[in-house]
Amino acid sequence: MKSKLLLFVMFVAALMTSCNTEKDIPYMIGADQLPQDVLQSAAKASDPIVMPGDMLQINVISRNAEAVKPFNKIDYVSKLGGNTNMNNNNENSMYYYLVDANGNIEYPYLGSLHIGGMSKSAVENHIASLIYPRYLKEKPGVEVRFQNFRVYILGEVKNPGEIKAVNGRLNLLEALALAGDMTIHGRRDNVMIVRTNSDGSRSIRTVNMNDKNMIVSPSFNLQQNDIIYVEPNSSKARQSWNVPPALSLGLSSVGTLISIATFIITLTK
Repeated sequence: MKSKLLLFVMFVAALMTSCNTEKDIPYMIGADQLPQDVLQSAAKASDPIVMPGDMLQINVISRNAEAVKPFNKIDYVSKLGGNTNMNNNNENSMYYYLVDANGNIEYPYLGSLHIGGMSKSAVENHIASLIYPRYLKEKPGVEVRFQNFRVYILGEVKNPGEIKAVNGRLNLLEALALAGDMTIHGRRDNVMIVRTNSDGSRSIRTVNMNDKNMIVSPSFNLQQNDIIYVEPNSSKARQSWNVPPALSLGLSSVGTLISIATFIITLTK
């Protein structure tokens, strides 16, 4: 009887302290076996999509620097008597373009431009087409930079919070790395991404970080304002389970009775 009781206690203890199996820990298991053509098809990172609330820096470039000055906000504001001491760390800078709730920006000489829902490269091409050949004899280069590209990560990571991307691009592995990676208690097969779309709607995606195909998934490249949630695994859930006071008292009483019974049996042998 005592041996059966001991085995039962050991079984319960094993269940309560069990942790992840080795196969649950690594990312992208077997990714080195993906065909090269599959990897090449996903090599080009998708452009971020312009959304309301985005802060953009737009530069128009040409061999004739004087000709493009009217289309660069810093030169346009300077002409009006503004301060040209541009601070890239100031997200409220007057030299950036704030995309309004309707997806529009006010551009010098070009007026109101609707760019909400357009990709970064599409905006660059669109502005260039409005300038050339109407205003310039030579097609200019246009560079768009996102000044407030950020995502948020929470749950079972070492450093939850806001993550900024200075180059306007971020993928899921980079975000996890910047957050200090998942803790050992993070559930790797069900990472949730909450995304706000350009029309204001929201969508929820889940990513299996164990899956080798994750690296070519449409969810691999993040969009600005994505919220990444790493769910705790069952091991963490068991650790955080609180025993109700009544049950705790009952278990304590049962343990005491078992101890007394074992003591009495030992004495009567």
